[in-house]
Amino acid sequence: MRNLYLLLLIVVLGMPTISCNSKDKKELIAKNSEIAFQKSNIPVDSLTIKSFFKSYPKVQQYEKDVFELYQKHQYNQIWYDDKGIIELGNTLYSRFKELDKEGVVAVFPYESIIDSIFEETVDNKLSQTDSELLITTLYIFYAEKVVKGIDEETSKSLEWLLPRKQISYTSLLDSIMLHPDDISKQKKVLFYQYYKLRDVLQKYREIEKKGGWVNVEVNADFKVFKPGDSAVAIRQIRDRLFITGELKQNNQSTMYDNELVEAIQKFQQQNGKNPTDKIELSTIKLLNISVTERIKKILVNMERCRWLSPEMVKANEYVVVNIPSYKLFFVRNGKQELVSPVVVGKAMNKTVIFSGSMSYIVFSPYWNVPTSIIKKEIKPAMAKNKNYLASHNMEWNNGNIRQKPGKNNSLGLVKFIFPNSNNIYLHDTPAKSLFEKETRAFSHGCIRVGKARDLALTILKDDPNWTTEKIDAAMNSGKEKWYTLKNKIPVYIGYFTAWVNTNGEINFYDDIYERDKRLLKLIYTE
Repeated sequence: MRNLYLLLLIVVLGMPTISCNSKDKKELIAKNSEIAFQKSNIPVDSLTIKSFFKSYPKVQQYEKDVFELYQKHQYNQIWYDDKGIIELGNTLYSRFKELDKEGVVAVFPYESIIDSIFEETVDNKLSQTDSELLITTLYIFYAEKVVKGIDEETSKSLEWLLPRKQISYTSLLDSIMLHPDDISKQKKVLFYQYYKLRDVLQKYREIEKKGGWVNVEVNADFKVFKPGDSAVAIRQIRDRLFITGELKQNNQSTMYDNELVEAIQKFQQQNGKNPTDKIELSTIKLLNISVTERIKKILVNMERCRWLSPEMVKANEYVVVNIPSYKLFFVRNGKQELVSPVVVGKAMNKTVIFSGSMSYIVFSPYWNVPTSIIKKEIKPAMAKNKNYLASHNMEWNNGNIRQKPGKNNSLGLVKFIFPNSNNIYLHDTPAKSLFEKETRAFSHGCIRVGKARDLALTILKDDPNWTTEKIDAAMNSGKEKWYTLKNKIPVYIGYFTAWVNTNGEINFYDDIYERDKRLLKLIYTE
C-alpha cells in the first residue's frame, strides 16, 4: 500500500512526462528510484536514535516516525553528504522559517538549536548525528503542521466525518527527494482550496501590517443609508471597501453613489448576504469585523483544507454542499454545472459533515416520517386535531407514519439518496420561500435543494433513459418511482466559513454551528 502511495505521489508531484514506450518508461522509473533512494553512506544506528530522544524529549512523539524513516534509508543519514548539509535540508529550513505564510502558529521546541545548525552567525556545538536527527524531527514537525494538520481523532471530535487523507512521512520525503522544489510548493499534496486561502492570507497579512481598516462610525439611532445619502461614515465605508478590493477606485466622496452601491452589493454577496442597495446596521457590523478576525477565519479554514485529499476533486462528477454558505455545487469534468441554494439543519438538528455516494433518485417520493418527529410533533398535533393526518396527506404504514407523494409532500417532488447511517439525503421542498432568506438553517438535518428539478436534469443529462419530459412526468405522477444511477456520484457535505471562489474572491460566511472558535483554540495551542 505504501509503494502505491509513493507511486501516486510521484505522479501528482510532477514526475516528467513518460513516453508510451515501455522500455523508456522502465528506465525512467528506475532512474528516478535511484535518485530517490541514493544514500549518503553516513551511518546512524538505532541506539544513537534512542539516545537522541532522551536528550531531546520535547520531540519524543516523533520517535516512531524517525525510526521508520531511517529504516527505509538503511540507517544512513538523510540530510548530510560528504560536503555537509544537502540543499534539500536548507530548503526545509527556509520553509520552516516562513511557517506563518502557511497559516501555522505552532513553535518547534528546539528552534534556537535548529538555527545554530543553519545560521553561520550562530555557533553550532552539536555533533553531526544530533544535527541530522534534529533536522529529521524538524521535517516531521513541518509535514505534520503544514501537510497533515490536527490529528484525525481530534477532527472527529469536532464532528468532521469527511474522510481524512492519509499521510506517510516516509513516502512524502521520498517524493520530495525526487522533486526538491515541491517542499516549497507542496504541489498537489494539499487540497486545492488551501493554496487559494494561502494567497488571500498573504493579502490580509499585508493589510494588517499597514494598520488594517478604521471602523465605520454611525450614530446610536442609525437605521439605513440609501443611494443619494451623504455622511462622513459613507466615506469611511468607501475607504474600507477600497482596502479589500470591492471598490476599485476611491474618490473619497461622502455621497452614496452608484459606484459605491456596486461595491456594497459585492461585499454583501461575499459575506453570504442578499445584495441590496441599502446599507443597514448589519452591513456596518460586517464592515467593522477587524482584519485580525478575518485572518483567524482564514487560518481555521486552511486547517480544514489540510484534512482533505486533493484526489477528491478528481472524480468525473461530484456534489459538494457547503453548510455555512447554504449552497450546493454539482461539478462535472472540473466545471460547475449547477449552483443551488440549500436549506440545512438548524442548530438543534445539525447537518452532519460527511460524505457518501449518490446511488438513487426517487421521483414523487413518500416521506417516511422519522420516529423523533412523530413523537415530538405529529402525535401532539394529532391529539389536538383528529383529522391531522388526512389534512396533511399522511397515513399509517406498518406502525409508522408516511406522507403520500404530491406537490405538498415535505420532500417535494424528488429526492436524491446516498445511503448513510445518518439518514441524510438531498430533496426538493414545497416551501420555496425559504430559499430567499439569508439564513437557511431550518431543516431537521436533511438538505433541501432550491433547484432540485435542475439537479435531476443535470445528473441525468447524458442518460438516454431520461428526457426532460420523462423527468417532469415522474416528478408529478403522484406515484413513487426509484431509479438506480448507472454511476454512483460522490457527495461531500463540508463546513467552510471562508472560501475563495472561481474568480479568486474571498467569501466569508457565518459560523452557524459555532465550530470555528473551538478549532481556532486548538490551532493556537498546538
